[in-house]
Amino acid sequence: MRVTFHIGLHSTDEDRALGCLLANETLLAREGTAVPRPGLFRPALRDAMVSLKGAPAPTALQEHILDAVTATDRPRHIVFSSDSFLCVPQKAVGEDCLYPLAGDRAIWIRNLFPDNDATICFALRNPATLLPAIHARTGATEDFADLMRTIRPEALNWFDMVERLAAGLDGTRIVLWSNEDAPILWPEILALLAGRSDGTAHDLASWDSFLAELLPAEAMTRMRSYLETHPPRDPSHRRRIIAAFLDRFASPDAVEDAVELPGWDHERIADLTARYEADLVRIEQMPFVEVLKL
Repeated sequence: MRVTFHIGLHSTDEDRALGCLLANETLLAREGTAVPRPGLFRPALRDAMVSLKGAPAPTALQEHILDAVTATDRPRHIVFSSDSFLCVPQKAVGEDCLYPLAGDRAIWIRNLFPDNDATICFALRNPATLLPAIHARTGATEDFADLMRTIRPEALNWFDMVERLAAGLDGTRIVLWSNEDAPILWPEILALLAGRSDGTAHDLASWDSFLAELLPAEAMTRMRSYLETHPPRDPSHRRRIIAAFLDRFASPDAVEDAVELPGWDHERIADLTARYEADLVRIEQMPFVEVLKL
């Protein structure tokens, strides 16, 4: 059995991918992929991780988890998706690092099914937009300016976080992407999570629901018609088609995260963005890490 852990991260996917996979669970089950429902697997996996604290799960516990979250025979592939695998949103940002618990929690996750091939998947997001998004999600009573007095945004970098995560995973396959690229990469992201090696997702119901959030209804109709009458030759061709429709028809507010924060001028936002982009380049060179790119 292969296991895919989609670990988010916070304020990126917002369970869109899981929703699509669940809408296609019958089709995917015929392909050997199980998509457990979050109400079943999230408490089961959380309880197991807390009790094991990184120790390898005994076979009996693994079987107990699978019995609790699946109602069929053992699948060839199973996918678990939760943006709080590493921590709750309140612990996502430390004073000078992103996801301080990443290294330890990586071991906790991997050892749930230690004898099975595993893939860890997640999206990264520009800290300039991630920080206010997580702050809003936590429902914190302090305002954002007060929070920033305890955090050094320029010290936050994704390379460090991925490095700590990879060290904890000890050779386990990691696949990540930039959240800013997710709309264009969406079919490939769905195919990855569904366990499809050919990268196809167009036969999945609601595969384009994310794009429908970004494009006007008329533009969505035109794009669907175009894809049907001009089937993409390969993923790269499909990305170019989606990008063209987004560039022409999506409103800037739909595809760009606005950053208007007290005390943050355009120069600081540009600097954080440049640091983020440099991190992505460095991460691409890391062993055991694959980056989905445009």
